Amino acid sequence: MTEYFHQVNLFCHKDSNLEITGFMGIADNNLEMLFINPESRGKGIGKELLMYGIEQQKVKRVDVNEQNAQAVGFYKHMGFHIVNRSEFDGTGKPYPILHMELKC
Repeated sequence: MTEYFHQVNLFCHKDSNLEITGFMGIADNNLEMLFINPESRGKGIGKELLMYGIEQQKVKRVDVNEQNAQAVGFYKHMGFHIVNRSEFDGTGKPYPILHMELKC
């Protein structure tokens, strides 16, 4: 069996106490993950991280679980649009994934 690995670059946001409040992972212009501490949501941290990813790391794509309406809405608000849909997630489970790209 051949195994493939790709490098994911991680970036984090820290508060004034140097506690990590959110992080994202980027690989090949694709946002692989974006997590915000639940206690820190609604403070613009996700937007700040994503804008850094777009402007400095050239993020152009993201895959989102279709059932995560909050995330889908966030990425649409940030300028992404749906370009494709997969019936199954990356592990073959029946969780539809929306493939989104940043509008030019």
